[in-house]
Amino acid sequence: MNPSRNLFLIGPTGAGKTSLARHLAAHYGLRFVDLDREIERRTGTDVSTVFEIEGEVGFRQRESALLDEFSAGDGVALATGAGAVLAAHNRAMLAGRGYVLWLQADIEQQLERLAHDTKRPLLAGADRRARLEAMAAVREPLYRETADLALPAIHGVAAIGAQAIALIDQHWQRQTLTA
Repeated sequence: MNPSRNLFLIGPTGAGKTSLARHLAAHYGLRFVDLDREIERRTGTDVSTVFEIEGEVGFRQRESALLDEFSAGDGVALATGAGAVLAAHNRAMLAGRGYVLWLQADIEQQLERLAHDTKRPLLAGADRRARLEAMAAVREPLYRETADLALPAIHGVAAIGAQAIALIDQHWQRQTLTA
């Protein structure tokens, strides 16, 4: 949404949303929030355990509630989970309450970045490539539908941060807070 007070990052697992959102928050003077970390903070356990106990449905309900809470705020740089776009009401909240940056990553980049990650419940199992491809087939059209700006992933937070800032500065009509 333009103009907007908030900046939201969406994209696939392992794209670097958390690192980039933290970088952009510091640059733009926004409050940084990582949706998955906030779920962990509030439940007192990790995302894998939430999935194990409540299933994906329970996790998505928590995710939607926190997305509603944080996206309604002002001056937030929010890193969403990769699946936050699956629910239509989440996509509407993102598009209606902030400027949405889609951080892209191809399957090879994801496999490289997630090679030693054992904490993502939707990637459990033997064939990560097949899982990532299946998720991409469903989610990429939703990312495209929701995003105001797409940013191809490149290596290094500093490099992608500089590229993101240059593009955001060209396109984001930042609305300032009013007292």
